[in-house]
Amino acid sequence: MCKQAHTTACWGEVMRQDARLSVSGWMNTLHLDTGPDWRGGQAQALLLVRGLLARGHGAEIVAVRDTPLARRAQDEGIRVHAVCPNFRRISMARMLRGLQRNQSFDIIHVHEPHALTAAWLAGAHRRASLIASRRVAYPLSAGRAAMARYLAVRRIIAVSRFVDASIVTSGLDPSRIAVVHDGVPVPPPLVAAQHAAAHARWGVGKNEFLLGCVGYLLPEKGQEVLLHALALLKERFPQCRLLLAGRGPYRAHLEGMARDLRIADRIVFTGFVEDVDSVYAALDLFLFPSLAEPLGSSLLDAMAHGLPVIAVASGGVPEILEDGKNGRMLLVGKPEAFAGAISRLLQNPPEAAIMGAAGRATVLSRFSDDHMVGGTLAVYSQTLSEEHSQQKR
Repeated sequence: MCKQAHTTACWGEVMRQDARLSVSGWMNTLHLDTGPDWRGGQAQALLLVRGLLARGHGAEIVAVRDTPLARRAQDEGIRVHAVCPNFRRISMARMLRGLQRNQSFDIIHVHEPHALTAAWLAGAHRRASLIASRRVAYPLSAGRAAMARYLAVRRIIAVSRFVDASIVTSGLDPSRIAVVHDGVPVPPPLVAAQHAAAHARWGVGKNEFLLGCVGYLLPEKGQEVLLHALALLKERFPQCRLLLAGRGPYRAHLEGMARDLRIADRIVFTGFVEDVDSVYAALDLFLFPSLAEPLGSSLLDAMAHGLPVIAVASGGVPEILEDGKNGRMLLVGKPEAFAGAISRLLQNPPEAAIMGAAGRATVLSRFSDDHMVGGTLAVYSQTLSEEHSQQKR
């Protein structure tokens, strides 16, 4: 029995090496994510798999059963291997061992740290090229086991140069890191009737001006700053309302703050929105107060929808925005700074429209989902090519 298992593993390795002889050709990829929620990482994973399949490559997903990623992928007809929510890393490691015994994958791409742990426990890097996405900007853990996971990775894909710099400070070889920015779909231009209908959906009057932010409700996301900014504007611009789309543990605090500032009637808390495009369609101005954001996929989504945007110049944001051209970039994330920038755009609609159009053009030229898929494929091809060259030596 042991002999048969060893023979099968060796034959699988031969098949995998043979499949790599032309690294510019077809690739079989497997994507791992243990995330329970629908956030930027899960959205990017699904966009990537969708794009790989559209280009003729193999792409399957291992995800936790009944999570938004698993459900959405299954609804699109993507092959999903669902693991148990309990002990999800162990469950995923077991699933991965079984999959690698029966299938040959060129690339195993883990999209968050817990998935990397599962892949490392399964020894996935011994039978495929292991790629890890890095979406957070704090240094890698210095612990021996934690660092061992990343040493098993062939390439780390950082979502921004800001994240890249944080990885380098952890001591990893910079040549093992590749920067591939997030990408987002670019929808058709919005027409006035769609905007009016989206306004109405959220109870916003046709003569009201809707500010908005999309993101998980956490202190570091900065939504508190927006409430204070709206309080500063409420007398001068009584037609302004603020929509906060997303769920999170900070919601009760924000609702209490809105009451204390006497602006509760001007705030729309939507909770989690499945069809988030309906939020962007309703907005007149997008606000991004997050500090040290690795990149900001919701900011890119807003720009893709042609919305004028105001963001804080921190984290990966300067890699996206050029102040005064495709958006307003604030040096400090203070309520007064946001209030001043909002006031300027409210009083100058042509300037806001020009910025919105420039932002959409920026996404089309550099941050579309197609650019992200192409950049990721280039990383895959380079990695496989290097491995093949090493095997020939």
